[in-house]
Amino acid sequence: MTPLIEIKTVPIEIEMKVTNAKLEYTRGTADLEISRGDGGLQIKSRPIRLNIDTFEMRNSIVPTTVRSVQQSAQQGKEAAYEATATYAQQGQLLLNAKVGQELVTQFAADAQTRDLKTNVGIKFMPSVGPEISWDPGELNIRYEMEKLNLDWRLNQPQFQFTPGDIEISVTQQPDVVIKYVGGPLYVPKSADPNYEPIDVQA
Repeated sequence: MTPLIEIKTVPIEIEMKVTNAKLEYTRGTADLEISRGDGGLQIKSRPIRLNIDTFEMRNSIVPTTVRSVQQSAQQGKEAAYEATATYAQQGQLLLNAKVGQELVTQFAADAQTRDLKTNVGIKFMPSVGPEISWDPGELNIRYEMEKLNLDWRLNQPQFQFTPGDIEISVTQQPDVVIKYVGGPLYVPKSADPNYEPIDVQA
């Protein structure tokens, strides 16, 4: 007797995908920027400077109002001193005078001699020379060479690590297949009293 049922099992199918770990290295790069700075030559010269001050010289020729007043006051003071000294000297002579001595004539002669010494009428103009001074010359030379600027921009090397990975996927689920392989089976007739068999025509 042959079996009526055929049972077939379907095994599970699993797919495994493995990704290895890897370490990636990126090299560092370097950028160079070059710029040039302009130099130059600068020369600064200042010639000698002569300073001539003629204020006192001009005052000795044509004095100003203030200087003229000062000179007149000084001359008046000196004249007063000289007159005081002359009168004191003459008074001393009068005290010591002898009978018959002609002092008036001597006083007149002394006054005339003194006037001749002081008022000759010769005077050098100007009596004061100019004040002369000078500032020395100056020469400054500044030279600046050209500049070459190098600007380095360095990028550090980089490491990138990718970890490993295991991926498991089920491509087929397990299953059990039951198949009837026997002949046709007939069930009993219906218990319905009004049952009429089906007329099957070939």
